[in-house]
Amino acid sequence: MATAPQKEAPLLSPELLQDWTADRAAADDQIHRSSQRAAASMAALIRPVVDPVPQASTYLSCCGLKLISPLQGLPSLFRAQTRHPLEPLTAAEISVAVATVRAAGATPEVRDGMRFIEVVLVEPAKQVVALADAYFFPPFQPSLLPRTKGGPIIPSKLPPRQARLVVYNKKSNETSIWTVELSEVHAVTRGGHHRGKVMSSKVVPNVQPPMDAVEYAECEAVVKDFPPFREAMKKRGIEDMDLVMVDPWCVGYHSEADAPNRRLAKPLIFCRTESDCPMENGYARPVDGIYVLVDMQNMVVIEFEDRRLVPLPPADPLRNYTAGETRGGVDRSDVKPLHIIQPEGPSFRVDGHFVEWQKWNFRIGFTPREGLVIYSVAYVDGSRGRRSVAHRLSFVEMVVPYGDPNAPHYRKNAFDAGEDGLGKNAHSLKKAISSTLMLTLRTSLGALKRLKIVFACMKRIMESYGSIRIGEQDGKIEAEVKLTGILSLGALQPGEVRKYGTTIAPGLYAPVHQHFFVARMDMAVDSKPGEAHNQVVEVDVKVEEPGEKNVHNNAFYAEEKLLRSELEAMRDCNPLSARHWIIRNTRTVNRTGQLTGYRLVPGSNCLPLAGTEAKFLRRASFLKHNLWVTPYAHEEMLPGGEFPNQNPRIGEGLATWVKQNRSLEETDVVLWYVFGLTHTPRLEDWPVMPVERIGFMLMPHGFFNCSPAVDVPPSSVDMDLKENGMVAKPCHSGLIAKL
Repeated sequence: MATAPQKEAPLLSPELLQDWTADRAAADDQIHRSSQRAAASMAALIRPVVDPVPQASTYLSCCGLKLISPLQGLPSLFRAQTRHPLEPLTAAEISVAVATVRAAGATPEVRDGMRFIEVVLVEPAKQVVALADAYFFPPFQPSLLPRTKGGPIIPSKLPPRQARLVVYNKKSNETSIWTVELSEVHAVTRGGHHRGKVMSSKVVPNVQPPMDAVEYAECEAVVKDFPPFREAMKKRGIEDMDLVMVDPWCVGYHSEADAPNRRLAKPLIFCRTESDCPMENGYARPVDGIYVLVDMQNMVVIEFEDRRLVPLPPADPLRNYTAGETRGGVDRSDVKPLHIIQPEGPSFRVDGHFVEWQKWNFRIGFTPREGLVIYSVAYVDGSRGRRSVAHRLSFVEMVVPYGDPNAPHYRKNAFDAGEDGLGKNAHSLKKAISSTLMLTLRTSLGALKRLKIVFACMKRIMESYGSIRIGEQDGKIEAEVKLTGILSLGALQPGEVRKYGTTIAPGLYAPVHQHFFVARMDMAVDSKPGEAHNQVVEVDVKVEEPGEKNVHNNAFYAEEKLLRSELEAMRDCNPLSARHWIIRNTRTVNRTGQLTGYRLVPGSNCLPLAGTEAKFLRRASFLKHNLWVTPYAHEEMLPGGEFPNQNPRIGEGLATWVKQNRSLEETDVVLWYVFGLTHTPRLEDWPVMPVERIGFMLMPHGFFNCSPAVDVPPSSVDMDLKENGMVAKPCHSGLIAKL
């Protein structure tokens, strides 16, 4: 009889749990009775492969798991499961999920109205990930196997993969969430067989899901075809609609008029000077004074006002972002080529979505909402083996509130993840000394979109706004956001000056604003997936009071405070005390007897400057503190709730979850770090803002017994650069810079 691995509430159904677990005694008995029959039975559960993993039995025997030599089928188990439970959905899986939901529509009208906002993997329970990593996929770590009194549990197969779909129906203005089980999914070929099963579906009332690119294009066409809009543009001297740019923005929530019973957008209007110029900066001429409200469900303009006639700003000669346009056609000529050479190839290895770089390893994922997701971050530490640092890292929200109280700028409070999607707007890198993987997204109408993610040398993984750098040789993990782009401008009346921004050019000004990012860090410091052995302490550096203990008046010390509950863990940065936080394992110590840990080190940061009653803070209560800590809960993923678009509910998401005031003293902790920047625009930010960096760092704090970088050898590469008569100086990490 199979036994459950834990007394806690099962994360899988009992039937499925019995199907893929068995205790040690039962497994041993089965093997001894009929090893060949057992091998055939287990091999039938999975797709066989030709290429078995060498020395697979060694991986299991080191954990005390018996493998009898006649069991020839078992080594192939390691490669037989073709998709790791955390790998993103394939194109075939997405197609199956979409087709399954479409087919489940009650009527043809319902099916025709479906728009697929998100199609993502249902991430499995952490115990499932542990079993996959232990037994079926790299890094093949049998110590992760759950244990009973009799020994490790032997899995026979992994549970089926599932997809989660957020569907908006244009016909009914309803949002629904579907879960589809995927089975026997093969590549899309002639005669290919696909099968999906709807496991659940529900309509979510009183919400609006994120917008998509198809809707944006439709909105622009509707506004341009609206006769009163054409007349208003004609008053401003514009009759060629090809010159006009309509930039739809979600309305947010400012009053009952913005309630989610309607799907609304309030576009901003811009006008080019040359419609046929591919590098024309269309955002350089904002059209002020026109108010448009679009019903995005029915794609009609429902409100329109030409409130005031503000002259179009003159064409700024410095508006475009090419040297030929802004510098008289002269590029600087003093930039010499820089070549990065790795004569023996890269130091990293990519196997599917599994990445190894020296002693680091982790998995890569991707979602339409978050973009890049990094799973199962671990460090191979000599005899201590593979030591976990984090289970899941990602940026989960980005909010950009503007500081001008005038229309339309007071409505500029974009939730770039929740109203749109960081992943949906990510772009493929074009060049890198790298390996690549392909990720697939689905557009709302069902078309597939392929996205190439590039692993560059120096182990940096980039997306449009942010990067998480895994793999510093000293054990650090760095999260960095590079802010760049084109300013969102407003038009000025002749002679007008606005104190809520910076005049950029005649008739143009850029409002002050802030950028906030939320990093969600599901930590697992020295923990197996799902273990509840972490805690968080806050560290402040204190100055010793003058007196007998401080006769030289030079004394200061670090003071720790355990964050015991969620409400106690709502914290802010304090640079005056060098405040930081340490995530510790309560059951693992280093050579000095101290608990092992990782330190969260803030970078430059800020808090919202808007008043506490600002409307956007109803939906972004998570911005009120720099740090939040919660115990892990599978459904708690998005700090503003799943549907912040037009959300009338106050404090949904993180601010509501922490009211439970759950204990944090020894648990599976999740850290939510909020960091931001206040942007007072400069002339140098025009026409394209130079990169500005903000971020934070995770660094080992007593995690290692000494510096993990001491074993990094000096480079042995020496290259004679005969073409310029110089000898390159060797650099560490095997990189040669040729200048």
